[in-house]
Amino acid sequence: MSAPDDFLIRVPDSVAADPEAVELLRMWWSKDEPVMSIKPAFNDPARFGHMLVVAAKHMAHGYAVRHGQDEKQAYNRILEGMSEAIKANNIRTAAEPDASRGSVQ
Repeated sequence: MSAPDDFLIRVPDSVAADPEAVELLRMWWSKDEPVMSIKPAFNDPARFGHMLVVAAKHMAHGYAVRHGQDEKQAYNRILEGMSEAIKANNIRTAAEPDASRGSVQ
């Protein structure tokens, strides 16, 4: 069983020290599906795509460090998962009510 602290992700010091930093995405795995809060802060959506590729590279490194997997193979598996989701074309957006505003966001 994991301790509650195992699920905490800390804000990097470089981000905490940057007054211009913007949080764009928080993502959880809950009830067998991804759940997220997003902020489409870029003017050009292609920049978000670039960020996702960088995140995939970092995640592959995490699989290598934490689980002993080959980093390149982990990256390719991540890309395979992304490709499968794109091809399936069955992702739907379901907005949850924003309790602080009393509306759906």
